[in-house]
Amino acid sequence: MNVLSIGNSFSEDAQRYLHRIAQSDGVELTTFNLYIGGCPLSLHYRNMLSNERAYELEMNGVRTGFKVSLKEALLNRDWDVVTIQQVSSEAPYYNTYQPYLNGVIELVRRCVPKAKIAIHQTWAYEQDSQRLNEELGYVNHTDMFNDIKMSYEKAAQEIKADFIIPSGEMFQTLLANGIEKVHRDTYHASYGLGRYALGLLWYAVLTGNDVKDNKFSSFDEEISQTEIEIIKRSVEEIYKK
Repeated sequence: MNVLSIGNSFSEDAQRYLHRIAQSDGVELTTFNLYIGGCPLSLHYRNMLSNERAYELEMNGVRTGFKVSLKEALLNRDWDVVTIQQVSSEAPYYNTYQPYLNGVIELVRRCVPKAKIAIHQTWAYEQDSQRLNEELGYVNHTDMFNDIKMSYEKAAQEIKADFIIPSGEMFQTLLANGIEKVHRDTYHASYGLGRYALGLLWYAVLTGNDVKDNKFSSFDEEISQTEIEIIKRSVEEIYKK
């Protein structure tokens, strides 16, 4: 399976372990991420129009050093899945999605008509973080998540996406299940637990495989066995919905 993310640092977080999680189950899942830090849909749209080689290409969770345009990446191979997302600071507000989302997806369908299109539902900022309270004006992280969820659901309907990868719901579920911290800087995923949880969720959604017995454990930051069990249980809980 070949997966391409039109994203930013949040899809970078999600893809860090994904290839190796699949590999540990004997599944060949090759991941590519088009990376520009903090990239909103409006910039993806402008890059599409200019055809600029603006993206750092990441493969299997590692930066390659190559720069590519959006169209070059789409035409590079027969993608099975293409994911798209809004930048985290604009994700709660659907008025920031259009007309950019429709324009980019039109190009995706023209270049890779057989690919499934997935919405990557990004996550809320950490409770009491400066970005949550002062930058976006939220008091509670659950309010930010609820707005994100509604915007992505509307986006999925608008573009007739094949499915949503519920990363934002993953983080909310982890917090509800007793995990105290999922962020590294109040907004990006933590290098160990957060990124692992995202990768495991993506693997389950993309392949339909059970994650209970997945053996991947080569983390950039230590995760306890208790935390691993909570993550796996949370993935199963979300996937069953």
